[in-house]
Amino acid sequence: MSKPVVLITGASSGIGAETARLLGRRGFRLALTARRIERLKALVEEIRSEGGTASSFQADISKLPQVKDMVHQVGEKYGNIGILINNAGMGRLQWLDELDPLRDISYQIAVNLTGTIHVTRLVLPTMLDCGQGQIITVSSAAAWVAPPTYSIYTASKFGVKGFSESLRREVQNQGIHVGMIYPGPVATEFDQHAGVSWETEKTTPSWMLLEAEDVAQAIYRLIKTKKRRIILPWPIWVAVWGNMLFPRLGDWVFSRFFKRGEDSSMIWGERR
Repeated sequence: MSKPVVLITGASSGIGAETARLLGRRGFRLALTARRIERLKALVEEIRSEGGTASSFQADISKLPQVKDMVHQVGEKYGNIGILINNAGMGRLQWLDELDPLRDISYQIAVNLTGTIHVTRLVLPTMLDCGQGQIITVSSAAAWVAPPTYSIYTASKFGVKGFSESLRREVQNQGIHVGMIYPGPVATEFDQHAGVSWETEKTTPSWMLLEAEDVAQAIYRLIKTKKRRIILPWPIWVAVWGNMLFPRLGDWVFSRFFKRGEDSSMIWGERR
């Protein structure tokens, strides 16, 4: 009972699942939520078999009633949530004029941005009452550098970045830490489902490709150090500064690798 309760959204696979495994081994009490309840249950059993404490709560964070019910259930079971890890997200990477208005645009914003806001807003009051807590959001390097075909995905990630920065300044004197993780390319289901060879194999060097465990370790490091943000891997900083200082160069680089045609389409995929 010495470690706080951690609520992790999008915990059924990828970064969320690896973060749950890591924090479970560190003795944190885990509340895991996602849409795919069977995967969650299997993960909970795995964590419990290693001596950890975890429970599953099904919810689609794009649907506010489900979010409200999930947060209420977590509170009923565990009491106060000490750490919130906003990890749930998805992507539909395609040319803007080819995106479906509801499935590809509205839903993507609802999951990545609006859902994150709703979960945070519902968890925040108990943290304010306790005078302590941590809110960590897993964003993307796309919140700093916006490639072609990522228009809606980056819009949601830029939005989350601004939301978190503002929230950090709202609650910094209330004992609550707000931090951000900005990973570059990660070998998760998102890449398997949404990527194509020209984008993932030709433009992402193997030494730049992160594993979900790398991001989980960064999340744990942020919990301990309470930094404002972690961008990884470190070469992403070069892209961030280059994009700000030399935008025309960035335009030229992206024009070399993103071209319309049969091989340029990307399909529906989940980020984490």
